[in-house]
Amino acid sequence: MTKKQALQLFQERKFRTVWDDQEEKWYFSVVDVVSVLTDSVDATAYWRKLKQRLKVEGNQTVTNCHALKLLAADGKMRLTDVADQEQLFRLIQSIPSPKAEPFKMWMAQVASQRIDQLQDPELSIQQAVADYRRLGYSKAWINQRIRSIEVRKELTDEWKRTGVKEGVQYATLTDIITQTWSGFTTREYKQFKGLKKENLRDNMTNLEMALGILAEASATEFSKQSNPQGFQGQKHVAKAGGDVARAARKEIEDRLGRSIISPEKASDYLTPPEAVKEIE
Repeated sequence: MTKKQALQLFQERKFRTVWDDQEEKWYFSVVDVVSVLTDSVDATAYWRKLKQRLKVEGNQTVTNCHALKLLAADGKMRLTDVADQEQLFRLIQSIPSPKAEPFKMWMAQVASQRIDQLQDPELSIQQAVADYRRLGYSKAWINQRIRSIEVRKELTDEWKRTGVKEGVQYATLTDIITQTWSGFTTREYKQFKGLKKENLRDNMTNLEMALGILAEASATEFSKQSNPQGFQGQKHVAKAGGDVARAARKEIEDRLGRSIISPEKASDYLTPPEAVKEIE
């Protein structure tokens, strides 16, 4: 069973979800949904009190909710109450909010879209483009970001083919590639940019992302050629891919006379959502 985390957007608000590919359904972070529906200053406290009240009332939905480890604001994986679509529909009935009905409709649409995307992967790309556009990213940046997603998928497919295990081993190989060309592990890079739970690649500049793409694409090709087996073999390939991007980085920096590893974030240059709507 594989559970994949994803950030979803509802009315420009982000919240955490997990897709369970065995059960083929989404799990939603309850506290994030509470935050979206109530605009509470402390959604965790709001959910804690609501959960206590529902338990006293004998609400079985709360009893059946379980917890999964999700990425928290401090960058750590923490147990978080989650609910599937049916459970969340019932919980929302206990939250007075004008957003409740629009949220239910949106949630049903998300579930339907995911099933469609499993049958046609191109729909996932189309959805990603739409989400980035709503957030205000430029078309040029979006095109490059989508390419980075495709390159990353090719690399992880190659890792899987050669016996690398998802999770810690994927993260370690990613760190090797990133640190080789940038000088930072993924965590250090995020700290350098002042990020917490935000996605690092969503906050790279065009040049940073281009180097990341070059490193991962190179690692994929090196792996196909040398056919290393397992995690230990892929460690050498990961470094080789990072070395290619590091050489390209040095060439660019020598010509520019400055470092291209920047604390700037792509999100610093987002077009405001209302302006995006006017453009569209």
